[in-house]
Amino acid sequence: MIDPDRHLNIGSLIFDGIDQIDLTGPFEVLARIPNSTYRLYGKTDGMIRDLKGLRIMADAAMADAPQLDVLHIPGGFGQEALMEDEAVLGWVRRQAEGAHSIFSVCTGALVCGAAGLLKGRRATTHWASFHLLPYFGAIPVDERVVVDGNWVFAAGVTAGIDGALRLAAELRGDAAAQAIQLHMVYAPEPPFDAGTPASAPPEVLAATRESVKAITAQREATARRVADRLGITAAASP
Repeated sequence: MIDPDRHLNIGSLIFDGIDQIDLTGPFEVLARIPNSTYRLYGKTDGMIRDLKGLRIMADAAMADAPQLDVLHIPGGFGQEALMEDEAVLGWVRRQAEGAHSIFSVCTGALVCGAAGLLKGRRATTHWASFHLLPYFGAIPVDERVVVDGNWVFAAGVTAGIDGALRLAAELRGDAAAQAIQLHMVYAPEPPFDAGTPASAPPEVLAATRESVKAITAQREATARRVADRLGITAAASP
């Protein structure tokens, strides 16, 4: 736990095509952390749209961000446009180097991987991209939340809430994280047990895999190029 008298600068990267729950789920937690400031940073200080069209405004351009104590990298289909964008990758590397904690949600892990930050690190990501983690030198761990040193990885979408609560506990203690959870009334009781490939009905899993087939293939092609650039020879897991 960090000294509660130490003010924390917390920042999330936003970009066109983000999955808003990767951002707004953790936002509900991170913005409530005591003695902290939370801001959104984009390539510019303008507006972006999430993958379904929701408008989100940056607080500032990433170039104007201070050194962050907590760096949050969400995912979403728009992650693909960042994978070979050196302006973004360089910013992520610099912020991660000085941050106390780095928090990746969903395919935000692939952005971190493209920045060369996952080599030898235990990590997770969305189930549809989980098999790509070895291309970035990561050690895939099939868990909803994975902690590796000062890194926290959330598997996908709603897992960002769980990861953010885990991070809040690391930063301010269990009681603070529990108070945030209570404020949020976060006590999920889903109507179906279909939230993972292992629990979803086979026909639902097949249809969902088919719906993300194109973006998954695109991500794999990009991951292969990144692996070549990083000098990583490990093949993707099945």
